[in-house]
Amino acid sequence: MIRIEAGLFIMLVGIVFFYNYRKRDMTGSELLKYFRSRVVYILIPYILWSLIYEVDALYFNTREFDIPTIISNILTGKSMYHLHFISLIVQFYLLFPIFLLIIQKSALLRKYLWIFGVLAEFGYYLLNLKYGFTSGPLFLTILSPFLLGAWIGLHYEKVAEQATKFNSALFGFLFLLTGILDVLIRYESIFHGVNIISPEMQKLLNLAFLMVGGIFFFFLSEQLVKNFKNSNVEKVKRIAYYSFGFYLVHPFIITRINMYLPLQDSGLSWHAMFILHYVLVIVICYFTIWGFHRFMAYSSYLFGKLPKKAVLFWKAS
Repeated sequence: MIRIEAGLFIMLVGIVFFYNYRKRDMTGSELLKYFRSRVVYILIPYILWSLIYEVDALYFNTREFDIPTIISNILTGKSMYHLHFISLIVQFYLLFPIFLLIIQKSALLRKYLWIFGVLAEFGYYLLNLKYGFTSGPLFLTILSPFLLGAWIGLHYEKVAEQATKFNSALFGFLFLLTGILDVLIRYESIFHGVNIISPEMQKLLNLAFLMVGGIFFFFLSEQLVKNFKNSNVEKVKRIAYYSFGFYLVHPFIITRINMYLPLQDSGLSWHAMFILHYVLVIVICYFTIWGFHRFMAYSSYLFGKLPKKAVLFWKAS
């Protein structure tokens, strides 16, 4: 199943990295600084949370104590269902200097970078479909949104100029259209056993969904920044600073909420409970991260890079 949030996160990584480094040379000192930052703010939190989830599984007797298995889970992102995505992020972090070096030397590649991303990902999909290279997380399986983000980062000012209300509405419509088509096709396949299109066409539809969705949300963000007051933008930023922490901690919070407030047999409808769970997870995650940020030194080792001061988002200005 294709998920837009995964593509958006990868796209944002591409935007931030290539925007920040588009006019810089990756010298030895710059490279050392780059990798040191990735180790401190990405790799260490990933390892710590992997260990937390391993201990959690042992505590609830859902997994047997086996050191080789624990090590394997940490290396492959299997300590918890969401951590495999971090292994993808780490791959992009490791490969970024190589991508940057190649792109800086090719004007053609810089101009059509998002197209190369689509072709490379689809080409790998066809090869993997035929030869079965890997079934695990590999950067080539989600390369297109990363290079779309890289293209936006390299040409940020020009792309941002295209974020008009008309273009935002157009890509919003295309995003909705490709999403509806994908859902209908998967529904027919899962519930009726009817494959309307081939796997290759399904992959192309997924790529279209990710690409137009990425551009739509970029345009939408630009529209919001233009129309929001600066104080509101700062409030959103204060929440966004905790986004990596949200990703790491949310399954831990969900497990606890399910223990004391199950979705079923609570007297409320499943839909009402689902909404309540969602709100509780967001609120508890935020205040958990803020609490560590406010009262615990070196909390960045647990939740990724954080601002120097822990300011509650509604007090940001």
